[in-house]
Amino acid sequence: MPALMVLGLGSCKSYLDKSPDSDVSAEGAFSNFRNFQGFVEENYIAIPDMTVGNWNVTWNYGEDEILSTNGNSPYVTYNFDLGDFRAYYTNWGGGFTHMFKNSNDHGGNNRFGHAILDDAWYFIRKCNVGLENIDQLKATPDEKNAILGQLYFMRAWWHKEMLDYMGGLPYITKSYEITDALTEPRLSAPETALKCAEDFAKAAEYLPNDWDRNEAGETTQGHNELRLTRATALAYQGKMLLYVASPLSKHGPMTGAGELTYDYDVEYAKKAAEVLGQCITEVEEGKTPYQLATYLYDDIYNHKAKSGSTNNFSEIFWTQGQNWKQPGGLEAMLRGTRHGINSARWGEATCWGPNNNGLCEGSFCIHPTANYVNYAYGMADGTRFEDAVKENPDILKFPFKDRDVRFYHDIIFDGCKYINKATEDYKDLVYCSLYTGGLMRAVTTSSRTGYLCQKFFPHTCNKVDDAFGYGQAGQSVMPWLRLGEVYLMYAEAGAAAEGPQYQAKSCSYTAVGAVNKIRDRSGNAHVLARYMDTKNNFMDEVRRERACELAFEGHRMKDLMRWLLLTERPYTLKTSIEFTRKDPNYDYSANKPEDAELVGFHEETILEREYSVKHYFWPWMDKHIYNYPEFKQNPGW
Repeated sequence: MPALMVLGLGSCKSYLDKSPDSDVSAEGAFSNFRNFQGFVEENYIAIPDMTVGNWNVTWNYGEDEILSTNGNSPYVTYNFDLGDFRAYYTNWGGGFTHMFKNSNDHGGNNRFGHAILDDAWYFIRKCNVGLENIDQLKATPDEKNAILGQLYFMRAWWHKEMLDYMGGLPYITKSYEITDALTEPRLSAPETALKCAEDFAKAAEYLPNDWDRNEAGETTQGHNELRLTRATALAYQGKMLLYVASPLSKHGPMTGAGELTYDYDVEYAKKAAEVLGQCITEVEEGKTPYQLATYLYDDIYNHKAKSGSTNNFSEIFWTQGQNWKQPGGLEAMLRGTRHGINSARWGEATCWGPNNNGLCEGSFCIHPTANYVNYAYGMADGTRFEDAVKENPDILKFPFKDRDVRFYHDIIFDGCKYINKATEDYKDLVYCSLYTGGLMRAVTTSSRTGYLCQKFFPHTCNKVDDAFGYGQAGQSVMPWLRLGEVYLMYAEAGAAAEGPQYQAKSCSYTAVGAVNKIRDRSGNAHVLARYMDTKNNFMDEVRRERACELAFEGHRMKDLMRWLLLTERPYTLKTSIEFTRKDPNYDYSANKPEDAELVGFHEETILEREYSVKHYFWPWMDKHIYNYPEFKQNPGW
């Protein structure tokens, strides 16, 4: 196996084994576009589906969610709450995250067989082999450019995904042989991010924006929706520049950052805004296949789209009754490939609901923390929930009323109808009993917090409604990047640069205009003037918008790291809501659940995570740091 694999694999025997790609003839693999593209295609197959664990859905590591207690040890979320970040590879449940599965499947089609730390070094070498052989290719300019763009993009992307959690890396730009000595030092995190940005910029230079309208995509026309594009490369270039601008990159890991959480590198923030603005402009000029999804619902709680509507928000994550159609719609810009059909039931769909009497069959119930929901999902008029309560404490009598539209799509609360079909066996669970002491508040099998989540899978993924049954053709994939995030990254870069009215030369939107663009599609109020009175106050609003729009999509811990907030209260807390119903006989079958009056609504702390400076970067496995002296362990581990 190539020497680069020493970084990703353990024993001497494993890296001295003969590599399959050592038998590849340059004249065969790289001589024409069809063969060279086949060489590149393996990267697409290996992009992990972050939602696929081993009967678990632990891809969020922030303060945003918690498990029922039957999902405690050995699952990674529980262990991360204890500060044990080694759990991502030492625990059975932790060993099946999108970061590590201890599998060397590489190009295989096993849905459990791909993870970042399992595959990254292998595919980085593969990209370098391709770049080193590009002169062997006899092809048209479009075809050659498409190959170059994909190779530069993937080389950057694999480095970037390790960087997010592990910190700085050696940035590998050559295909090492087994006889080569490894001495590449680890770069700092911002240095690594800049290397990624450079490669993403090269990818944007070469990649087409629409493969169906490019010579490279002619033979696969109509089947190019998962391929990399110029817009996706621009988005990732901007993402890396925003990382370099971040408080974490500027100041390094620390506790008690205080006001430094707002202290970005302004020049890099402006550079990020220009690149992200260019991406947005090309999308809105129709040069790309991407569009923001719509929020056209007849029944938002049941995710029932209006007749004739297309590209609906729910279908970014989940499709049903469409012959196992790959989710993502027109908004997803980078997705993994769903391996197999009817696989969503095993490990994903069933984990989001209560397992009372086997109603949902997941290994545990994963659900939102109350502090996250109450922070992220404000009021329909744009007021932050905490501000609305301060100004009118009576709101706590009806805390689920007049909330951000996305609240009703994503969150299940007390009194919501959970089972749609008539059932005698589960008649007590038809309407959610999420009040203190309710049936769906059993800490072992249900919600510990008073909330449930259905953003990715409808509540009908239960034994009675059977939305995940084979005949329903339900399919799920979590996008790694979607267009909505691009607008919010642009807004953050603008907020860091100058504030709400900052506008890049490449874009028609101001920073606040980009936030309002996202709010417009769901019918929410624009950012209120009171949240734009200072640069820092506006940054708080951008971050809250990001928490709401991208809730539970795998961004939260990385965001808290970038902002130097991972170790700080209240982001270390996980809370529940506690309350009783004023009218125990309220008829939920005839009235809206948000109209039921509650008594004593308040938050209580379930746990507080005790994090220190070392938690800003995860520990490498011993097999990484023992490979050669220059590859150092992260501080504190």
